Amino acid sequence: MGKIAYVFPGQGSQYVGMSYDFYREFHQSADVFHEAEQALRMSLPDLVEVVLKGPEEKLNRTMYTQPGILVASYAVYRVMEDMGFPKPNYVAGHSLGEYTALLVAEGIELFEAVRLTYLRGKYMQEAVPEGKGAMVAVLKIPPSEVERICEEARDYGVVEPANYNSPQQTVISGERQAVEKAGEIAKARGARVIPLKVSVPSHCSLMKDAADAFRLKLAQTPIKNVNLPVVQNYTAREHTMAHEIRENLYRQMFSSVRWYQSVEYMVAEGVDTFIEVGPKNVLSKLIQQTSPGVRVFNIEKVEDLEKVKSAL
Repeated sequence: MGKIAYVFPGQGSQYVGMSYDFYREFHQSADVFHEAEQALRMSLPDLVEVVLKGPEEKLNRTMYTQPGILVASYAVYRVMEDMGFPKPNYVAGHSLGEYTALLVAEGIELFEAVRLTYLRGKYMQEAVPEGKGAMVAVLKIPPSEVERICEEARDYGVVEPANYNSPQQTVISGERQAVEKAGEIAKARGARVIPLKVSVPSHCSLMKDAADAFRLKLAQTPIKNVNLPVVQNYTAREHTMAHEIRENLYRQMFSSVRWYQSVEYMVAEGVDTFIEVGPKNVLSKLIQQTSPGVRVFNIEKVEDLEKVKSAL
């Protein structure tokens, strides 16, 4: 029997009403939303309302998006747990999703995870003035070529690979002018270039100051050693020790997300089934591009529960 990994989405998967059907139908899910509301009652008292009812432009602000996706994903997981879904052998998350993974691995409490993701979003939002940064997805050319293009565009400012999403998709991040220049070079070399609707240039050196401020909050947050290995973005390897997990969460903020390398690592360790838990199916598609031979499911709606459980 092959191994199972649960994976959790990051920013970009959010939409108004995510996990609303879970909130309505299951007290476990409603409890997750209400605990999150308590955790942020002083700083973001309308979080639950914004996640479930909008407005969309508020949900898309990083300080709402991050705790919002965490809560929406964990609300689904809690129901899976009570329904007797198999325990995963590994957990992983894309960028922000790593916090949901850590929550599922019981390395952090929900109250603390919600507060951390809010602060992470807040510091990231404040790090770079609106409009100064940009991110674009580069498709159809290999990651090594994207790295070279970033080098060539460096005269125009900071531009770096932010997300190694799949062997066919790399996201670059940095100062707007440099990112646009890199996009032009990539197009000239046959790439498809898609600008991303983001308010912050994540996972590049422009986030170093935000990460340093956030590091203090990480140090004050109780994080425990875990029995369920968390495959982290920074190393694309599994970690169970709290001090390593904490350091990698810090470094992740201003370093590349090594997502497809993380998937390859889990497959090499015997994972043949991935279940994406939470809004949309972005990670499912990236996993299929990276390792076409594995089984991939996603649980986003209540009706997905029985469908996926019976297929396992």
